[in-house]
Amino acid sequence: MTRFINLPGIYNSGPTHWQTLWEQHPAYVRFAPADWDVPTRADWVAALEAAVAAAPEPPVLVAHSLACLLVPAWAAESSLPVAGAMLVAPVDPDAEAFPEAAAEFTEFPREPLAFPSLVVGSLNDHYASEEYAR
Repeated sequence: MTRFINLPGIYNSGPTHWQTLWEQHPAYVRFAPADWDVPTRADWVAALEAAVAAAPEPPVLVAHSLACLLVPAWAAESSLPVAGAMLVAPVDPDAEAFPEAAAEFTEFPREPLAFPSLVVGSLNDHYASEEYAR
């Protein structure tokens, strides 16, 4: 029944985060990289690949923050189908607040994704300006 894969950003999402709350619905699962605090691109791409491969049908990816950079990195390497993606509060790798522990994510493909996607940004995110989110 997995139809949505939640992709939290660095440090994961806590018990009151919207992604965690959405996972109360059985159609949601969270991908599971080995390390949330010091993410490596290879590990996160492999974890997303495993989650998509385990889905019984092409899922929708629901990415937050750093995971918004993961989605295009994964898409450039994978041949697995997804139904679409929602990228919420994408983090700007050039922002002062960008975590040093995520340095492997600063370079990512910037071509359009091959599946429907929606970017959701905010006007007061210290990880990305409004212009970057656009």
